[in-house]
Amino acid sequence: MIIERIAFRGLNVTPKTNWCFLEVTTTDGLTGLGECTLANQEPLVAAEVARLDALLRGQDAGARNRIARWLPHAPGGLVAATALSALDQALCDLAAQRAGQPIHAWLGGALHDPVTLYANINRGTNPRTPEGFAAAARRAVAEGFVAVKLAPFEPLVWEDGHTPANRAAYAEGLARIAAVRDAVGPDVAVMVDAHWRFSAGGAAALVRDVAPFALFWLECPVAEANHREIVRLRGMANDRGMRLAGAETLSGLAAYRPLVEAGCYDVLMPDAKHAGGIEEIRRIGALAQTAGIEMAPHNPTGPVCHAHSVHLCASIPNFLMLEVQFGETEAFFDIVEGESLRFDRGTARLPQAPGLGVKLRQTSLPEWKRMDRPWLDPRLG
Repeated sequence: MIIERIAFRGLNVTPKTNWCFLEVTTTDGLTGLGECTLANQEPLVAAEVARLDALLRGQDAGARNRIARWLPHAPGGLVAATALSALDQALCDLAAQRAGQPIHAWLGGALHDPVTLYANINRGTNPRTPEGFAAAARRAVAEGFVAVKLAPFEPLVWEDGHTPANRAAYAEGLARIAAVRDAVGPDVAVMVDAHWRFSAGGAAALVRDVAPFALFWLECPVAEANHREIVRLRGMANDRGMRLAGAETLSGLAAYRPLVEAGCYDVLMPDAKHAGGIEEIRRIGALAQTAGIEMAPHNPTGPVCHAHSVHLCASIPNFLMLEVQFGETEAFFDIVEGESLRFDRGTARLPQAPGLGVKLRQTSLPEWKRMDRPWLDPRLG
């Protein structure tokens, strides 16, 4: 399989969201697909994909080990890692197509079928009031999900200080969590993503204040580099019956090793778009398994990352559950063709077609557009 072209494709799917993809075409007519969505960084990712195209045209698409070894040494930070992760996804798709097997079978066979999902209701919530979050959670439960996640604390940022605005945002966040818990009842798992918004002291108070809501996990309370405080917070959370989860934006096995050795998290959340692709996350999962750490890959973006993540999670022994973006846009299902990605009562059935099982279809959606403000900017509503 000789690489003929590596191409970037970005689509604007909502006023707040672009999804970006990488396609590898080979001289024998196959196309492998990966996802390289990285919000507000589309021009840089496109440039990195163009660099990979110039570098790898004419090379063997089956030489994944040689190509993957560049990841730990790649300049360009998360942008480069995202492009290389999408490349690994696409090369795995090609290899499985050539073998005539779905990716999960090509990886050695499924350990989990179906794959358990949880509903991230954050972008599907409107209005962003406690009642709005509760309604979104009820919709997810009605469709069979037994776990939901929300990010309730926008626009709080601890560096802004102990201001009236931050205090109000904190109180509103707790009210949103309370409303979701009341809406779904005691038997549905509720997770909270704090998006690194808290100082160490503020996060300790947060652990105390969310304990009455019986969370399944608390996610990303403080900056990822603060290992000592993360370990302390994990102990506090565990004492109150909840897990601590995080590490969704790291790249490469070496970045995860210190977290595992320090005992930072109960649940690791590597993203197939950023961590190095399919093979690297399997290595991260094996390392985590030695420490009794669960894996719940980060997956709140487009359908291609989702399809790859389903194959991946089916093969991971210490897999817990997989995130999906619930209720954001029907484009999630409509811009791909092949096997259905529709959720089945809170689970994903394993594709059986060779390779990934889906490909991008022709669409009337416009190309990606510039997003000057982050999605969680409160002025966006």
